[in-house]
Amino acid sequence: MRACEKCGKSYKMGGTRKLLRGHYNQTNLTKKKANLQWTNLLHPGKRSQVCTACLRTLSKTKKK
Repeated sequence: MRACEKCGKSYKMGGTRKLLRGHYNQTNLTKKKANLQWTNLLHPGKRSQVCTACLRTLSKTKKK
């Protein structure tokens, strides 16, 4: 299973709800996948898959 190597984010189950005669009927269950990108920032010299939220955090420079 694909998952972020920094935070462990992988996927969430999500669905739609359809109103039918006063009751909700959950119809379509789908996997909402994390946006994973290949990067060398986590381990220099080794490629790893990191989600875009962690990628933005890793690429920031520290303020002095």
